[in-house]
Amino acid sequence: MVKGISRQVIVVKSPDPRLFEQAVFFLRDSPALSGVTAEQIIDEACRVANGYVRRKTGCRRLRRIPPLGFFLAGAFVSSLAWFFAAVFPAVL
Repeated sequence: MVKGISRQVIVVKSPDPRLFEQAVFFLRDSPALSGVTAEQIIDEACRVANGYVRRKTGCRRLRRIPPLGFFLAGAFVSSLAWFFAAVFPAVL
């Protein structure tokens, strides 16, 4: 419950609704905002929201690999380590 406080907010719809529906930005009551236009504020809010989505969805290539692929890659690397340990025992 909020009593006696009026705040200005910007609501930005998500470009990727899998992560979130919307982002809410609370504007500061600051004299620094006096020279800033409404369009600049909205552009900044959209830039921040899009940056968050890009950071959270950046590794899409790894998500496409099924767990069996990771298992087989690990088994292959482990087999190579055992092979080199058997062929070159003095090195390891």
